[in-house]
Amino acid sequence: MLDVELIRKQPLYVRQKLERRDPQYAQLLDQFLALDTRRRELIKEIEQLRFLRNTKSKQIGELKKKGENTSLLEEEVKELREKIDLMDSELREVERQAQDLLLRIPNLPHDSVPVGEDEKDNVEIKRWGEPPSFTFTPKPHWEIGEYLNILDFERGAKLSGSRFTVLKGWGAKLERALINFMLDLHTSRGYTEVMTPHLVKPEILVGTGQLPKFEEDLYKCERDQLYLIPTAEVTLTNLFREEILREEDLPIYLTAYTPCYRREAGAYGKDVRGIIRQHQFDKVELVKIVKPEDSYKELERLLEDAEEVLRLLQLPYRVVELCTGDLGFSSAKTYDIEVWFPSQGRYREVSSCSNCEDFQARRMNLRYRDANGRLRFVHTLNGSGLAVGRVLAAILENYQREDGSVEVPPVLRDYLGTDIIRRG
Repeated sequence: MLDVELIRKQPLYVRQKLERRDPQYAQLLDQFLALDTRRRELIKEIEQLRFLRNTKSKQIGELKKKGENTSLLEEEVKELREKIDLMDSELREVERQAQDLLLRIPNLPHDSVPVGEDEKDNVEIKRWGEPPSFTFTPKPHWEIGEYLNILDFERGAKLSGSRFTVLKGWGAKLERALINFMLDLHTSRGYTEVMTPHLVKPEILVGTGQLPKFEEDLYKCERDQLYLIPTAEVTLTNLFREEILREEDLPIYLTAYTPCYRREAGAYGKDVRGIIRQHQFDKVELVKIVKPEDSYKELERLLEDAEEVLRLLQLPYRVVELCTGDLGFSSAKTYDIEVWFPSQGRYREVSSCSNCEDFQARRMNLRYRDANGRLRFVHTLNGSGLAVGRVLAAILENYQREDGSVEVPPVLRDYLGTDIIRRG
């Protein structure tokens, strides 16, 4: 959530920043400012009416002591009370609408973020590793998985419908090996491993920015008013909501493995085959809670931590900086890490590393007390470390062999207990 005082004092600055994302957000800003103006007018009018009501009520008391008739004054007080009640009701509605608008306005992009409309305008920062060369035509991961009998799309659909997959045998073991490898790596680099619930209250999703804007993308348990998490970012970042941390507690580094649940609304027709875009997928998440002055240094370190996974797996990848038009709702600056897929001849995203600055902290009311005793909002960062299913798919494609088997990356061999995955 944006700082309301910043919006009030520098509306032109906020407008210009939002228009770099999408001109439609300027309309939300205008609506908010109009409601905010009306709110202040109502508060002033209500205070004046209450003063007048209290003055007349005092007069009634004094006149009654003198035995004088107060019926006209009492009628005036009654009318004032009714008018105040009506205006109080309008004030509550205006405040509700203003808060709803404020929750739908995205974060302001950092000055360093390239201006652009969509993913075509993202800027490549670097590449690592060389895409493998094959003496045969490389197959897509879904054909490899079906041949090896480790990915079962038909039974996944039978159980749950489209965009669900059953992993079995070496496929299930490879998924588990990747999860353990990623968690071991991140905890060795200073992150605390956490296991969190997969179901959360609505306000938890408001805290990280999924609600109210992205409700249609979420799975909801209507009876209990709980949502399945779309990412462990939601639970990890909210662990300290409504708390005041000590400065010496910062920075906080957290990591967690969870399944993630997303409707993938608007993605129909994209990546229909394979496990790139699933309604349920596994991910290891990284979250940082830091002091504001450290957050951009911490973003670079977060990116490095996520990259290390692919370097150790010896998977070629590239890093791109997202432009303003492709930036996530809560993010002020984001790097995407994209791994090479030989069958597609292109890089595909396996991680987004973002600095949300104080945007989420304001929604969660998460603060710390600095050395001068001043309360300040923390900055929050998050990144995939990594999306496990996509990494599994990349391994199948980059390490495939002509006979249909798949070589296991050296760093995973102790986890998996084999060097080669063959058809069972």
